[in-house]
Amino acid sequence: MKIDPSLRQKIRSDLGLDQPFVKGQHTSVKNCWHFTTDGNDVDVIFRNDTDFRSGMNRIYVVLQDFDIFILAFCLMDTHVHFILYGDFDTCNRFVHEYVRRTSMFITSRYHSLHALENVQVHHQVIDNDFYLKTAICYTIKNPPAGGIRYMAYDYPWGSGSLYFRRSGHWSSAGWTSPEPQDIKLLGELSSRKRRILLGSKHPVPGDVRMVDGIVFPGEYTATDIVEELFKSCKGFNYFLCVSKETDVESRGGFISHLSLPLQEMRQHKQELCQTLFGEKNIRRLDTAQRVRLAKALRARYNSSAKQIARLCGLVYDEVRNLL
Repeated sequence: MKIDPSLRQKIRSDLGLDQPFVKGQHTSVKNCWHFTTDGNDVDVIFRNDTDFRSGMNRIYVVLQDFDIFILAFCLMDTHVHFILYGDFDTCNRFVHEYVRRTSMFITSRYHSLHALENVQVHHQVIDNDFYLKTAICYTIKNPPAGGIRYMAYDYPWGSGSLYFRRSGHWSSAGWTSPEPQDIKLLGELSSRKRRILLGSKHPVPGDVRMVDGIVFPGEYTATDIVEELFKSCKGFNYFLCVSKETDVESRGGFISHLSLPLQEMRQHKQELCQTLFGEKNIRRLDTAQRVRLAKALRARYNSSAKQIARLCGLVYDEVRNLL
């Protein structure tokens, strides 16, 4: 990602990168935020690879209208995470606009009106370099924490695969294919093809790289800033290992310690809901029925109360004692 030298100097100053490192001391940072949508508010946002690919390209398109920088991000099937640098109001509007356009995509593709209308957007203030590193690693580690069979740095729908990579290498969505990655420049594609891939008529530079039909995330992620923050691959791996979900949760984060993959538990939920109530859609259940379903899931499967509360559309703090 190209950053103007004068702007880079301001970013480095706000993140304390222009200060000498002192072991054991935290450095204050400014204008950094952790944004996440609430996974309790929706059953699913991204249903398949097509949805995820569109969601990845949508980040690039929406970002064109906002003067902010993405340090890290992760798209999960029920929620999204962004670690952002910039003015708070601008970052907040970016995330809400991303959610709005994603809702429009779901409406168009699945004929589900106002799909994300009630999705809440939460944020945390990031005020020092230690917590910034922790929040970045928490975001990157979301997929394996959710039981998804990926290493944190190889999940294709996030930024974890970008840092400390050899030039020209990236674990893209097509990395498992035996064929070479299809690398193109956006300018090489027809106007119709660009509209289909980006879901927008927004004019974009022709030299933007596309990999396997996705805008290369390095085009919009401030990878080199993050690498300077961690200083080395060794430092990055250290924080990946030692950062804990409770470090984020203690600041009001929305964490879920999962034992079974979310996709698998969603299937179990539908089957059990059908067995108990003759209905697969939990939105047709009242609160008492949802609590009964949650208790049954908790009893049958080794999954966390937070995951089950989310699956059943319940507020964890209100039902954790019941579960």
